[in-house]
Amino acid sequence: MTLKTDRGTFVTNATFTTPVLFLIFNRPDTTKQVFSAIQKARPPRLYVAADGPRSENPSEATSCELVRSITTNVDWDCEVKTLFRDHNLGCRLAVSQAISWFFENEPEGIILEDDCLPSQSFFWFCQELLELFRNDQKVGAICGFYSNELDYTPDASYFFSRYLRVWGWAGWRRSFEGYDSNLKNLIENNNTWQSKMFNHKDVLLKNYFQQMFDQVANGEIDTWDTQLQYLLWQKKQRVIVSSSNMIKNIGWRQGAHTHDKDHNHELRTSEIQFPLTRPETEDRDLKADRIIERKSYRITILSFLKSQIRKLVQ
Repeated sequence: MTLKTDRGTFVTNATFTTPVLFLIFNRPDTTKQVFSAIQKARPPRLYVAADGPRSENPSEATSCELVRSITTNVDWDCEVKTLFRDHNLGCRLAVSQAISWFFENEPEGIILEDDCLPSQSFFWFCQELLELFRNDQKVGAICGFYSNELDYTPDASYFFSRYLRVWGWAGWRRSFEGYDSNLKNLIENNNTWQSKMFNHKDVLLKNYFQQMFDQVANGEIDTWDTQLQYLLWQKKQRVIVSSSNMIKNIGWRQGAHTHDKDHNHELRTSEIQFPLTRPETEDRDLKADRIIERKSYRITILSFLKSQIRKLVQ
């Protein structure tokens, strides 16, 4: 089968059989675009989870209802299951509970949010690697978003990283087992994630992520993905990242849970080519990770010093 898209052409002989979880909220424009991409892939089972409207924004109920109607217009042979909330739970609970619900029903699958527009090959990329690494306990997730392609492109179709990128990803039921949205076990585990995933030289990195984990544990950040990153590190699991960026974030405006605009929304996307080529080693790609640290997380000595100064003046 040859598929031509506005991002290129890719050829695959595989039928798409992987279930998809679609996370939506209140943005009809972005939801329609991402749903259109899902519609072209034609998954046999589609799970749609929607957070409820916020009580402080009465007009939001209308947009939430419109979004839900868009995603139920399925015109292919597909089993559809929905988890529509009447009241707003917020990012942390709405998303994490939806993923738990998904994996209660499926052993593996793809997760897309309403502002993460995938290339078509993303679906087949995830499907192939979900099967290939299904029983590999060293791998916890598969990611289609790679923001540093212009800086460094690995030779193989994908690489191994310690950093989870949740703008378009896939995983297994085992990936989410042990997930704790409140990070209650952060203190109990005595920061063992540091020794599992970092060496003694990674002072800046450990400090950066410790602050992030502490903020989540203290309820200062309403998010869900930081907790999953913590879980993967506790399990000493790496993630697979596509060497070609296949996800475009189209949600950079006022809306649901994404507000912090940066260069990532302007990234180009492309179709990955099949057959996929495998890295020579399953060790993590150190060069790719260092670029992610510097450009995506902006972890530098200067940023560390600035954070320490902010602490002192607060």
